[in-house]
Amino acid sequence: MIIKIFPTGIFGENTYLLADEETKEAIIIDGGSNFDIINDEIEKLNATLKYILNTHAHFDHIIEEKDIQDRTGVPVYVHEDDKFLLENLKVQTAALGIPEVEPPKNVITFNENSDLKIGNKKIKIIHTPGHTQGSCCFLIDDNLFSGDTLFYGSVGRTDLAGGDFKQLQNSIVNKLFKLDERINVYPGHDAKTTIGYEKKYNSPFGSEKS
Repeated sequence: MIIKIFPTGIFGENTYLLADEETKEAIIIDGGSNFDIINDEIEKLNATLKYILNTHAHFDHIIEEKDIQDRTGVPVYVHEDDKFLLENLKVQTAALGIPEVEPPKNVITFNENSDLKIGNKKIKIIHTPGHTQGSCCFLIDDNLFSGDTLFYGSVGRTDLAGGDFKQLQNSIVNKLFKLDERINVYPGHDAKTTIGYEKKYNSPFGSEKS
């Protein structure tokens, strides 16, 4: 599987483009980046974008999704507990003085038991509430896309609406830290890491960010 990373914006949100070499099927995880750059990569790979998958629905991760949708017609997937956040994108941006942006329209909700794939690869959905109530991580082969739950040397902030530090702590210790230590972690901000490194050096009682 091909993984391309697009850091963007004042918050350095990571948008991911994933492409299956065999089927040429591509998905976007967290559509916060300008689509022109992503689309260039899709065309270079001769791939077809199938859908946008969200780790959670904070504005910096979804702000470009309406534009991507308008240009491609693909659906947007979000956990059922974060759909209200996505639908209230205007409220999120207004609170920060950011110009109003329309939320995507063709939205499909999922939960931990939903069946999602990229090409022939199954996407394991791990519901990790704490940063938001609908925060999720996605495991594909040995790659975990952790959104704003787990970072390199840090964990997601819990001082925004829907945040709960005890839930976040439980999600990390009892779900993510139970995974194989060799698994690569691709977070919603900052650098790539591994489960093993974070288990050894990053306590979920530590600093919160993003």
